[in-house]
Amino acid sequence: MTRPPLPSALPQTDLTRHRRLREQGSLERTDLHAILDAGFVCHLGVTVEGRPLVVPTVYGRDERQLYLHGSVASRSLAGGTRVCVTVTHVDGLVLARSVFEHGVNYRSAIIHGTARKVTDPDEKLEGLRRLTEHATPGQWAYARRPNRKELAATTLLALSLEEASVKIRTGAPEDGDGPDAELGLWAGVLPLTSTWGAPVPDPVLPPDLPVPAHIARREGTRHG
Repeated sequence: MTRPPLPSALPQTDLTRHRRLREQGSLERTDLHAILDAGFVCHLGVTVEGRPLVVPTVYGRDERQLYLHGSVASRSLAGGTRVCVTVTHVDGLVLARSVFEHGVNYRSAIIHGTARKVTDPDEKLEGLRRLTEHATPGQWAYARRPNRKELAATTLLALSLEEASVKIRTGAPEDGDGPDAELGLWAGVLPLTSTWGAPVPDPVLPPDLPVPAHIARREGTRHG
């Protein structure tokens, strides 16, 4: 059964309401999707045996939920508990005339909710496909799919994208019209970008085996 799309505006709840730097907050779901689509590594925050635990992992998404995966032995992937997931992209250092005004240009999203362990075989396979394609488009069709034993050894969590907080900071330092502007010091932004490098083949591959096109075409392109 097809469920209706999530609202275009992100809800403001006790967890997602922007209390500080409200001008950097966004309530647009399209901004949330853009931040998620620009990366493939997130940090999963969960309480395990009364202690906080933050775990980096890869993810994928559809229009309604985020998929996270790991080993069945992972304590952070038990499911059925409240979690938060964060994705952050650093776009540059904001270097002001005073240290107090220094900052970071960034895009960040925090998703809150109860993680659900995916048990339906079809949804599990689809979630893993989305996760794989999110990191490397074209790889699901190229590589061998997981077999029954591998699927049994893998836990997949689904987390609704309904409750999320988004913040974005862009632009120059904010002390250009204050007293520090008279100091005669340089101020501005030091951008940070990352690009995909040349594919490095496994040493045991035959020397004449070409790099697949869906991998080769990413060389030199920007990540994030």
